[in-house]
Amino acid sequence: MSRKIRKIVKFPHRTGGRAGVLLGLVSLLSLHCSSSGTGDTPGAGGSGGSGGSTGPGGPPGDPTRLIGAFQVRSLPDTPAGDAPSGSTSVVGKIYDGPTPSQIIWEMAAEEGSCRLLTPRVPFCNEPCGGSAVCVEDDTCQPYPAAHSAGAVTVTGLNLESGEASLVMNPVANNYQPPAGAKLRYPPADEGQTVRFEASGDYFDAFAVEAKGVRPLELLNDTIRLDPDQDVQLAWTPPGQAGASEIYVKLDISHHGGTKGMIECSAEDTGSLDMPGSLVTQLLDLGAAGFPTIIVTRRSVGSATIASGRVDLVISSQIEKSVEIAGITSCNDSSQCPEGQTCQSDLTCQ
Repeated sequence: MSRKIRKIVKFPHRTGGRAGVLLGLVSLLSLHCSSSGTGDTPGAGGSGGSGGSTGPGGPPGDPTRLIGAFQVRSLPDTPAGDAPSGSTSVVGKIYDGPTPSQIIWEMAAEEGSCRLLTPRVPFCNEPCGGSAVCVEDDTCQPYPAAHSAGAVTVTGLNLESGEASLVMNPVANNYQPPAGAKLRYPPADEGQTVRFEASGDYFDAFAVEAKGVRPLELLNDTIRLDPDQDVQLAWTPPGQAGASEIYVKLDISHHGGTKGMIECSAEDTGSLDMPGSLVTQLLDLGAAGFPTIIVTRRSVGSATIASGRVDLVISSQIEKSVEIAGITSCNDSSQCPEGQTCQSDLTCQ
């Protein structure tokens, strides 16, 4: 008899405001690699990086094996139509193997460019310990180790100094711009080639390129979820057709133990209808406080080295709260209607 359990995953509280500037480096990898197999290919408009004999051991390896990523991620903070402003982070890390996940996202339904994913958590009778994770029933996979690729020279970004490039040296095998290096907003002009070139160390020298994207302007004043009703998203189209793609993640239960999510990968045309059939199924799984939708415009380039694939992701991302009938979100009971209290899933009951 197979034994299955549901993983209750708690997330730090967010009130639907802008996400933190720095993306967790493990999350940086999982952004393009899910166990459902979705989102693991370079986005539309991503330019392939240089491959060649790049990495310990010789020739290029498996391009489907994601082992690292660099990300230029901007977060707009102005309403549509205003002069663009926002914040930007640049981070990167490369491992000697893929990063395993404790949660396997399985596709429960699919319609058009969107799919409903539900979580499955494998069970291992023997604990995997702190150096590995249970990735399938009674199967442990070790966490990979991060290593240096040497100094990384970055060109194509808009630096406040007006200089044409910056150099990132690894600190504990993490890559970030040096102190004092400041980026203008947006960090790269739309269509501008951004190049990350590693000089080589544990990993041999390689280079990867992607195109700058236009800052995302989401045109929806409110986003409401109703059974059997499509969610119609609208944003300002890019100036260059085919230069970027849109990725959408709708998660309405992350504060109560994640039960499912809808993700969409679509052409960057300015609009997307999230099917009402998938919305109904997601609502049926349950919702918690502060449900959110994240819309990301991105361009992805890749380079394949001996250990696997390294991505460069240029993105502009907006996180927005969504409205659901019957859900009142709260941090404490003072925010609830009279007679109700704030529950552990951050809803008033």
